[in-house]
Amino acid sequence: MSDMSDMSISAEAGRIAVRLTYRLYIGGAFARSESGRTFEVRGADGGFIASAALASGKDARAAVVAARASFPGWSGATAYHRGQVLYRVAEVLEGRRAQFADAVRRATGVSFGAASAEVDAATGRWIWYTGWADKITQVRGGANPVAGPFVNVSLPEPAGVVAVLAPQDSAMLGLVSVIAPAIVSGNTAVVVASERAPLLAVALADVLAAAEVPPGVVNVLTGEVAEVAPWLAAHQDVNAIDLAGAPGALADDLAVTAAGNLKRVVRLHVTDWTAEPGPERMFATLETKTVWHPLAT
Repeated sequence: MSDMSDMSISAEAGRIAVRLTYRLYIGGAFARSESGRTFEVRGADGGFIASAALASGKDARAAVVAARASFPGWSGATAYHRGQVLYRVAEVLEGRRAQFADAVRRATGVSFGAASAEVDAATGRWIWYTGWADKITQVRGGANPVAGPFVNVSLPEPAGVVAVLAPQDSAMLGLVSVIAPAIVSGNTAVVVASERAPLLAVALADVLAAAEVPPGVVNVLTGEVAEVAPWLAAHQDVNAIDLAGAPGALADDLAVTAAGNLKRVVRLHVTDWTAEPGPERMFATLETKTVWHPLAT
């Protein structure tokens, strides 16, 4: 996840402190930005936490390629299998509860107790969406009445590659609340992390790797949303974009750009990420496939 190339003297401890540089997560591997650029990540108190890779348009394209390559295998897996893989993510999150609580505390300035509560809520939210894996077809699919000797069946299918802009106002819970609904149905995702708390997205990527989520199912880019998001909105191999982390004016521009290949645009405004999410965000990245079949005589 990080380099050891930047070190400084810690005045408090009187020792050499390693200044970490966190990488992007593309295709199941942690990689530097192709440009070699980084930016400083600071906590709520203004103190330096670490550096993170500053993603470019070329990094965004590489992430889309990785997401597209993993789509056939992930979407073709049984719903039961996807649910089992994603539940393992919750298990790993639970095991790293203290680590994530400390990261939320440093990023947002809340107490450790409040940070722990957010991590617990995020783990619960992940499990909530995971439970939908084998229920989506039952809820969204169905047999349709037709006139004639036919059977007409509607089935939900994943849209494809989804660009996800993580919300800026919810370090952990909001992040999980936009990634989980995108991938549980079989989509693959390119996630642009929150500029305020990017390291949580990289740490979550480490959890996904530990839980053996197939490489490329989730790809994480850190950096400036205004720089990276337009590349994703314009990319012809991205099938949907969730604008949760884009401010109003940028969201409008991205929605217009996304029309270039008729992307699905998800604009579900959330004021309270702790509220019951509902299935709308998950359903927004599904397509409906209709099959006609003649009745046997």
